Amino acid sequence: MNPLVSIIMGSTSDMPVMKQAAEFLNEMEIPFEINALSAHRVPMQVADFAKEAHKRGVKVIIAGAGGAAHLPGVIAAFTPLPVIGVPVKSSISMDGWDSVLSILQMPAGIPVATVALDNSKNAAILALQILATSDSVLMEKMVEFKSELAKKIVKANQELSQIKYPFKTN
Repeated sequence: MNPLVSIIMGSTSDMPVMKQAAEFLNEMEIPFEINALSAHRVPMQVADFAKEAHKRGVKVIIAGAGGAAHLPGVIAAFTPLPVIGVPVKSSISMDGWDSVLSILQMPAGIPVATVALDNSKNAAILALQILATSDSVLMEKMVEFKSELAKKIVKANQELSQIKYPFKTN
């Protein structure tokens, strides 16, 4: 089984954040791989990985990084695939803003879709949406996922309707 999605991170210290993506992809039965690649420590390996990923059948790359967070942008510079960046609030972070801005502010021609700080699950959901545009089975999974989200809100409102206050009108 070849991976459709590649989850990469600057170091294994990012795994607590990136595991959300792995868990979602696993739940949706989407083949994926996980690797640590550092744009600063092994730049040649990063370039080789990015250049070759599409040849291995990878369709989307999810790249998490903290601090200067160059990994998603460097990957995007070398690959024709869509890259989804996950800013990670690291131990050296400025409340995560350094990571957010490093990933978000890419120059024209080198796009990186950027999700919220520490939110790799949204990156995995976006990867599913991208893959689903050309796969009817995955599209059905996406439709079902969205339906389940709606059901949670319906249930929440039913529970809220049971809460009583003297001046509550609903």
